[in-house]
Amino acid sequence: MLDVTVEVVILAMIAAFLGLRLYSVLGRRAEHEEETIQGRYETRSRDVGDAGVSAAPRAVGPATADRSVAGAQAVRLRELPGVLPVAERGLRDIAAADRRFDAILFLQGARGAYRMILEAFWRGDKDQLAQLCDRDVLEGFTSAIDARVAAGETLDNRLVRIEDATIVDAALEGALARITVRFTADIAAVTRDASGTMIAGSLDDAVEARDLWTFSRDLAAAGPDWLLDEADEA
Repeated sequence: MLDVTVEVVILAMIAAFLGLRLYSVLGRRAEHEEETIQGRYETRSRDVGDAGVSAAPRAVGPATADRSVAGAQAVRLRELPGVLPVAERGLRDIAAADRRFDAILFLQGARGAYRMILEAFWRGDKDQLAQLCDRDVLEGFTSAIDARVAAGETLDNRLVRIEDATIVDAALEGALARITVRFTADIAAVTRDASGTMIAGSLDDAVEARDLWTFSRDLAAAGPDWLLDEADEA
């Protein structure tokens, strides 16, 4: 009986030893693989417009990384219904020049910027418009606000909903990225005179608005801000 007990103990010790050896090998391999992954990828985050952006891995290797990023961007473009085919080439060019660019997140930010700019214009907030628009567009908004103030009129408008936002064009001109978005929105518009009397419009009946807004960003600049540099009716 003693011999059997000793044999069991010895076998248990051998099994434990082999288990520790196996754990040691797997542990070192796992650590090595983790180091390799961390060496090939880094976590990046950015802001687009007013939309939050979750962190995502970014390849930093040479040619292989470029193909990987381009492939991932192409997949995301196919998954995004808010992009016309004619704009995909320009979006890929922008993504190749700026690894942080994401078309889906840009479109989310553009929807937020559309609301912010309209509401700032309606209430006559020139300071906020100056942060969201380039010089030419800002001058146009400012002139319209000044004319409204001179006439003693105010706007009591409401953006009821944004029905659709679609990227219809995109281009990279040197370091300048430009993306055009077509917005379809329901807006309830009311104009009041100096006494507050409604002189035009209705808050009960929303009117469909169609706008073509072009946003631009200098990719060589340190900041991530996109500015509205052109605003037209669709």
